[in-house]
Amino acid sequence: MDFAGKKLKKLPLSMINDREGIRKVDLQRNRLRDVIGISHLSNLKELNLSRNDLGEFPREIRELQQLEKLYMNQNNIKSIPENVFPQLKRLTFLKLSTNRLTDLPLDMKHCQSLSYLNISNNSLRDLQSLVGLPRLKELFVERNRLEELPVSLFQGKEFSVFKASGNPLRKPPEEVCAGGLKDIKSYFSMLEDSSSSVSTVKTMFLGSSMAGKSTLCRSLKKGQPEPVGEDDRTVGIEIFDVEKENIRFLFWDFAGQEEYYFTHHVFITPNAFVILTVDLCSYDMDKPKSFDENVSFWLKNIQLKVPNSVVLLVGTHADECKDATEVSGKKRDIEKKVKEMLSEWKENLSQQKKTLQDLKDPALFSEQIDEIDRLSEYDFRVLDLIPMDCTKSEDINRLLNHILQTVSNKNTFPNIEMTLPRCYQEVEQDIKKLIKEEAIPQHGIVALDDLLAQLKDRHEELNNEKLSCILRYLHRIGIIMWYEEIPALRNMVFVEPSFLISLFKTIVRHDLAQQLEAIPKNVLKQENALHIHRDTWIRDFQEKATLTNKAIRILVRSELKQLALDDEDLVEEVVGTKERAGNLLTLLQHFEVCLPSKLTSPLNPEAKEFTPDRKWQPSNPSIYNPDGACLFPSFLSNNTQIEKMWGMDNPEDLRVHVYFLPEIPHGFFHRLIVKTCSFYPTHWVGLNECCFCSGEKRVLLREHRSDTDHFIEIRYKKTILFKPEEIQKAWDMVKVIMMKLAVLTKQWRGLCQLVHSPCRHQGCTDSFEWGDWQDWLDSSRADIFNLDDKITCRDGHVRQTELLFPKGPSVSHSNSRGCHGKKSAYDKSK
Repeated sequence: MDFAGKKLKKLPLSMINDREGIRKVDLQRNRLRDVIGISHLSNLKELNLSRNDLGEFPREIRELQQLEKLYMNQNNIKSIPENVFPQLKRLTFLKLSTNRLTDLPLDMKHCQSLSYLNISNNSLRDLQSLVGLPRLKELFVERNRLEELPVSLFQGKEFSVFKASGNPLRKPPEEVCAGGLKDIKSYFSMLEDSSSSVSTVKTMFLGSSMAGKSTLCRSLKKGQPEPVGEDDRTVGIEIFDVEKENIRFLFWDFAGQEEYYFTHHVFITPNAFVILTVDLCSYDMDKPKSFDENVSFWLKNIQLKVPNSVVLLVGTHADECKDATEVSGKKRDIEKKVKEMLSEWKENLSQQKKTLQDLKDPALFSEQIDEIDRLSEYDFRVLDLIPMDCTKSEDINRLLNHILQTVSNKNTFPNIEMTLPRCYQEVEQDIKKLIKEEAIPQHGIVALDDLLAQLKDRHEELNNEKLSCILRYLHRIGIIMWYEEIPALRNMVFVEPSFLISLFKTIVRHDLAQQLEAIPKNVLKQENALHIHRDTWIRDFQEKATLTNKAIRILVRSELKQLALDDEDLVEEVVGTKERAGNLLTLLQHFEVCLPSKLTSPLNPEAKEFTPDRKWQPSNPSIYNPDGACLFPSFLSNNTQIEKMWGMDNPEDLRVHVYFLPEIPHGFFHRLIVKTCSFYPTHWVGLNECCFCSGEKRVLLREHRSDTDHFIEIRYKKTILFKPEEIQKAWDMVKVIMMKLAVLTKQWRGLCQLVHSPCRHQGCTDSFEWGDWQDWLDSSRADIFNLDDKITCRDGHVRQTELLFPKGPSVSHSNSRGCHGKKSAYDKSK
């Protein structure tokens, strides 16, 4: 029986009276606060009570002894009584995510058949009740309050899926859990031999250019003033390893120019301490732009990427202000505006949640409401500003003491202290010794097999699997870099991250045109290039944001030479040759910083035929054009090319607006372009627009930023006559882009999306809001919406429904001001 979305407040009599015939009941998206009478359904095998108003777990469910699947997610359940789960001997699937559970019943381990359990998004602190579940294979415990995982949970059991991200874990640390089950088991097996407690804080120095980040960073490292001249300012990122009072700080000094910020997302990680420098001398209280550029821009982007960060504001150049009154005035002004900004952010989320809850059927938007709740629960803390005179030792020491006091507060940094097997630290020290002994080259690039062999010589008790587990942990805290997920780099480890970053900065930098102009004649000759070629490279970069592969090779070779690295094998591996791309380009493309510009090549008559549902391999996967180029979207300055290819907008175009709360992150749109261009190779890219083509079908991506709403528009070009099969193809193209959007959005934990279809009548500002639109992306079913053929907006415009919403079962929709179409019914549990 299907009672989904019926606004029920009690169980229907028709269901209760049919005691023996019912096998499955769908009661999701209702208003049930209890389920009195459910025990009468003695043959029930599947029960869906998700998205209701249940505050307590119904004790009656214990009587459903044939029950195999139970959905209780997205309720308000605070506790579960004892003696329920031991009675459910056939229960294999249980979903309790997004409730308010603080603990689990002790007898839960007697639910002998349970193989799938999802208890994510609760407030659990302990999983001991789950120890002893013999058939548990899939366990989801993300976003709880777990500090430790019981080792016995993993003994004698083979999980197929285990996910625990978003917990303040210290045993094992979250960086270990991110490596999956093998790493967790390896961690516990190594922990049995010996362990130690370590305190490590990744500290990121951010702020505008010339705000004094490098001076502050180096002064704190040295414990006394260490001035940094303008010529010595940071290009890219610099890394320092500093230990103060048994706390290890990993200082990451980020360059402030916008060009570098595009690569920062690669290195900014959760659980970090952020020091945001503000130049008090140049800060102007009377100009809102001054706060936006020096404070608000940075805070918003930190909040979107790592929404549970702790940010310490440091006011630099205080000694250059007129007097102490000016310093204190600017301090009060910045702190006041920060509080107003954070308050406005929370108010906007609250208002958006209320808007969704006030809709005619808010159950259709429950996932979006849950997303807003998730964002609201993040504890983004901005500490009061500390004015600094970086020329005074007493100010340096005062700031250092304040930092030590801040990170030692366990309420502020609950997972600073981690329990690690002693061999983790020993392996890290051995890697440093191998570099010092020159067993690893100075640049720190080493083959994985060679590194493992050298480490095994020093640790005979550790096999390759355990050593790899340690390397993955060191990668995640930023000690080394090992991009295991990139096939071309899987067998390469960068044990000196600063070297890798120095390679990044050769290409992604604010003065790239000047660097190209400075290439000498003899270096050009090595690439069979002339001055006229160099001038073309500069013009192409300035006008089209493309950089030829020849120029890239020259720039990186020049950087390696400055670092006194003349190893030709290394040069070829990093830079590439005329036959193949180097590892640097592989990394930049993997992190969606650039993409190969369009290349024309002849068709291969011997290429393999594409067959659906079968993995396709290119006939020559190593195709590389030495005379090709890379496009860097973040350097584009206009949309001229797009305007030519797209033409005029048509009000009848199929359109979708994806709104972002609280806003679109810096660089997000360009990364989306790179991600989507790899799928649609025929494309044209601009500053804030991109056009994709598939045959005669054209889709436009356009970024909209205003003082109010931020959204990305997806627009399908309407042909003279939309045939039914073309409409389906249009939604297929839109779906690909929205899937790329969803993947990218997950990398910004402080971000959520709302989707609307604007009314297609010219000049109308009304729109239709999609319900839980993620279901459409996740669905493989192809049935059609249960909707009227026409739908009417608030202003009375009647439009074809299939031109506003995709064909498929998984997106329900509603006009936020009163939609006249029927809602679709679908099984949310799937």
